[in-house]
Amino acid sequence: MPLKIMSLTDAAAERINEIIEDSDKPVVGVRVGIRNAGCAGQAYTLDYVSEPVSGDDHVEDKGVHVFVEPKATLFLLGTVMDFEEDILKSGFTFKNPNQTGECGCGESVQLKPADLKALADARTTGHA
Repeated sequence: MPLKIMSLTDAAAERINEIIEDSDKPVVGVRVGIRNAGCAGQAYTLDYVSEPVSGDDHVEDKGVHVFVEPKATLFLLGTVMDFEEDILKSGFTFKNPNQTGECGCGESVQLKPADLKALADARTTGHA
């Protein structure tokens, strides 16, 4: 079975649904991407969207709509998004098989592109 581009843990889906319910603006899901940042080179981005962006890959997992920026899809294939809380902080985290390193503070990561065949398989079988 091909990899999904992204999936969510129960904790991430629950937290996103809470944020959507509490929003005073219409929100249909989240948009995930990457940007150049930090000492390791890249950082994950996460935004709430009121409507899908044309060209984004779309994943629905646990009732949550996740839209992935096209330029990020190749770097996020197989990623699991989680929501973690501890005494000092809380936030969304990404467990990404394409991550090859991260900076010491955890603010930025090094990513390698995923296998293009795996991405094509995910898109053609509806697991994108």
